[in-house]
Amino acid sequence: MSRAPHTRLARRFAALRTEGRAGLVTFLTAGDPDAKTAWKILKGLPGAGADVIEIGMPFSDPMADGPAIQASSLRALKAGQTLKKTIGVVARFRKADRDTPIVLMGYFNPIYSYGVAKFLKDARAAGVDGLIVVDTPIEEEDELCGPARAAGLDFIQLVAPTTGEARLPKVLARASGFVYYVSITGITGTRSAAVSDVAGAVRRIRRHTHLPIAVGFGIRTPKQAAEIARIAEAAVVGSALINVIADGLDKSDKAKKGLGPRVLGLVTRLARGVRSAKSGRGAKWKAA
Repeated sequence: MSRAPHTRLARRFAALRTEGRAGLVTFLTAGDPDAKTAWKILKGLPGAGADVIEIGMPFSDPMADGPAIQASSLRALKAGQTLKKTIGVVARFRKADRDTPIVLMGYFNPIYSYGVAKFLKDARAAGVDGLIVVDTPIEEEDELCGPARAAGLDFIQLVAPTTGEARLPKVLARASGFVYYVSITGITGTRSAAVSDVAGAVRRIRRHTHLPIAVGFGIRTPKQAAEIARIAEAAVVGSALINVIADGLDKSDKAKKGLGPRVLGLVTRLARGVRSAKSGRGAKWKAA
C-alpha cells in the first residue's frame, strides 16, 4: 500500500492527478489594495476555483516583477501591509480552510529583516505550505532553502528558459512541492510564451524531476490557461488578476464597488478553462 501524501501541496496535486486535470494557481499581493478588500478576495479564491494560492509578500523593490505587480506591492505597503500582517492573514484563512495550499512568494530582504528563524516558525505555525523566493540562488541554500525545508515548508524552485542543462538538475534537486517554470525571460506580466516552446521546456524539466510542474508568466485568458493545462500540472495566473484590481480603483487607489466579485469572476473563468483541458497531458510526476 502506498503512503498518503503528507503535505497540503502533495495532497492537492495528488487529488488533481486523480481527477485527471491540471490545477489553477492564483497570485495576489497581500493587502492590495487594502486589507479589507484583499481579505474578501482571498477567502473567495477556493470557491472560485483556485487550487493553490500564492500570496505575494509586499516589497519596495520587486525587481523580477512587472509594472502591475510592482504597483500592487506599493499599494499594499502604502495601505500598511507588513510581513507580520501577511502571516496573520494566512492564520486567519486557515481557521476556515484547512485544505487549500498557500505559498508565500517574494524576496529575501523582508524575510531577513523579520529574522529567518522567526519567519519560518511563524509561517509554519500560521499554515503556510511553501515559499517562492526569487532572489535566493541555489549557491546560497543555507540562507533560506535548507532551513525552510527543515522547518517543514516546501521550497519551490524557479526554472527559466535560460536555465542550462548543467544547472537544471542542481536546481531541481533542491526543489520540493512543485517546480515553477517561468515561461519567459524578463519581468512578469509583459508577454506570453509560445505553447510549443513551453511544451518543449516542460518535457526537458520532466527528465530531471518527478515533481509537478506549474507554468507561469503571461497567462491572461481562460484559453491560455487551458493550453498550459494540457502541458503541465498547473497554470499560474497573477498579473491578469492584479490588473483587474488596478482597473477597479478610483484616483485615490480606493476600491470601487464590485471589485472583489470582478476578480473572483476572472478566477472562475480561468478555472473553467483549466478544467476544460481535463486529461490529455500525460503527466509523469509521482506523488510524494
